[in-house]
Amino acid sequence: MGRIGLPELIIIVAIVAISSIVVWPAARICRRVGLPWWLGLLTVVPIANLILLWFVAFADWPLERLARH
Repeated sequence: MGRIGLPELIIIVAIVAISSIVVWPAARICRRVGLPWWLGLLTVVPIANLILLWFVAFADWPLERLARH
C-alpha cells in the first residue's frame, strides 16, 4: 500500500492527456474572443464547463465590442 502501480499510472496519464486535449482548445477559444485564457481550465470542472459554454455563447465578447466602436 502507498505505491503507485502500473494501472494507476496509466489512469493518471490518461486523465492528464484527456484533460489537456479538452483544456487547450477551450483556452484558445477564450483567448481569441478576448477573454482570459484560464477560463478554459473550467472545462474540466463538471458544472463549471456548462456555465462556461453558456457564458461564451451569450456574453458580449471584448473583441466584438472593440470591433463595433
